[in-house]
Amino acid sequence: MIWKPNPFTIVGLAMVSAPIIAHARIYVTVEQVQKILLPHKQLSQAPIIISEDLQEKMRVASSIRHPFRGDRIWKASDGSWLIIDEVIGKHEMITYAVAINPNGSVLGLEILEYVESYGYEVAEAGWRKQFVGKTAHDPIKLNQDIQNIGGATLSCKHITDGVKRVAVLYDLALKTK
Repeated sequence: MIWKPNPFTIVGLAMVSAPIIAHARIYVTVEQVQKILLPHKQLSQAPIIISEDLQEKMRVASSIRHPFRGDRIWKASDGSWLIIDEVIGKHEMITYAVAINPNGSVLGLEILEYVESYGYEVAEAGWRKQFVGKTAHDPIKLNQDIQNIGGATLSCKHITDGVKRVAVLYDLALKTK
């Protein structure tokens, strides 16, 4: 008997053995996000030291274990804030920015860099608009006051938790500065 390879088997094996490649996608730079979220406002960098106590309070409120870096914070003269943070998607880090109004409500959310192979829908304006107006006193929870995107559940959850973490940071450390 002569063996004849099935072309579907060969294609299937090639797909299984091919690595899944994630391409980094930079949506906006730090300079661009400043102009998008806080246009016509002069920003000055306002880094803070994140104590273990503050880190723990943010961790409890958001369930994010990845430590927050306090060196990517800017303040506008009107009391608005721009905070850049990162959370894990499914496998890779997602860098995002949150603008906070002087009253502590979210003014806007932008995705700076997304590296995952799928789930990039979190960068779409419709999904990001759900966060506008939220404060640390709101739940900011996936499937509660923030809707999920099918196929991007972990990215949605982690960004949602990240926005909660930023809102809590404002409430505990920034609103009195």
